[in-house]
Amino acid sequence: MTDPIRLGIAGLGTVGRGVVRIVQTHRDLLASRAGRPVEIVAVSARSRKDRGVPLDAYAWEDDPVALARRDDIDVFVEVMGGAAGPAKDATEAALAAGKDVVTANKALLAIHGHALAEAAEATGRVIRFEAAVAGGIPVIKALTEGLAGNEIRRVMGVMNGTCNYILTRMENAGLTYDEAFAEADGLGYLEADPELDVGGIDAGHKLALLAAIAFGTRVDFPNVRLEGIGSVTIEDIRQAADMGYKIKLLGVAQMTGRGLEQRMSPCLVPDTSPLGQLQGGTNMVVLEGDAVGQIVLRGAGAGEGPTASAVIGDVIDIARGLRLPTFGQPVGALRQARAAYAAVPAPYYLRLSLVDKPGALAKIAQRLGEAGISIDRMRQYGHEDTAAPVLIVTHRTTRLALDEAIAAFDSTGVVEAPPVAIRIEEV
Repeated sequence: MTDPIRLGIAGLGTVGRGVVRIVQTHRDLLASRAGRPVEIVAVSARSRKDRGVPLDAYAWEDDPVALARRDDIDVFVEVMGGAAGPAKDATEAALAAGKDVVTANKALLAIHGHALAEAAEATGRVIRFEAAVAGGIPVIKALTEGLAGNEIRRVMGVMNGTCNYILTRMENAGLTYDEAFAEADGLGYLEADPELDVGGIDAGHKLALLAAIAFGTRVDFPNVRLEGIGSVTIEDIRQAADMGYKIKLLGVAQMTGRGLEQRMSPCLVPDTSPLGQLQGGTNMVVLEGDAVGQIVLRGAGAGEGPTASAVIGDVIDIARGLRLPTFGQPVGALRQARAAYAAVPAPYYLRLSLVDKPGALAKIAQRLGEAGISIDRMRQYGHEDTAAPVLIVTHRTTRLALDEAIAAFDSTGVVEAPPVAIRIEEV
């Protein structure tokens, strides 16, 4: 009989428990698909509390580094989380001990991915991380395998289900941001540090990993431009809808003549587009290649089942003998891309609160014109005391030109509150 592939699992939270459950439930199915049995040998976690799945058959290691070094495991499964500390130490120990690694840890790879990829290649090991990006959606496999014959033009998507939940609840239930945030928190959707979600950090980690694979570059999370959803108001959502748009926390990565543009920020998308129709905590990734055109991947971006499913998919690939470089190319071939900020022109949504007096709008139009920005559409809503809410959709322009115009608004004396500017992504 073919020797089994033997797993050591570090972390028995939601994802680790799900991995154990799949191995126990689908033992024969996994063996058939992998071509060899898949067995758990040992586990590690911060405590030995009941996890809802039987663990008595497995050896226990209090220290994940000791688990990573065990002679009787072939694959170290890291589902602890965290960019440093035990997750990093144990992953490095596993590679040094000649183990392959499967991880769901996007923070670890976004910050230390290049060094870990070098360590993996130096020891002839592989790091697989499908579960680190968009949960159960096989986007890593799509980029490294299915679309390997394409020059990737653009990667974009909604990659944080919590933010999409908050924004769609604001839209559908008429909640304020604070009300929707509190609801998501009550349901347990938020990270222990909510800023990882609503600040765009979690999704930014994922975008940096996809960009590295898509464009053959070193992972460059520090140059992902991050803007969270905390400044999005119910008025923006309603008024964007009135003009045919939805607001999403959207990640976009594309290679431009100026360098690699990576941004995670609120954007307007057409309400009829696949991204515009995305509801609740679901994720969606859109990939654009020169040969394939545009493909859309949609599914559960988190949770026990979907994320554990992605972990097991990586384990089965290793069991089958599929061995790919961490980011799709040998680490020495990955180049350091120059960072570019909002280099690709786009239309923008502008919300202004103008003093209600003659000539106010003309002054704004003049400042936009001086910055080389033309107006596509404009709407004025009912007065609020002495102010007049005005919405402007510009023709395609750069963010630098728009920032120049917004800075010039101060000299007009007609703007009562800081303007809100949101990019309109063409999808």
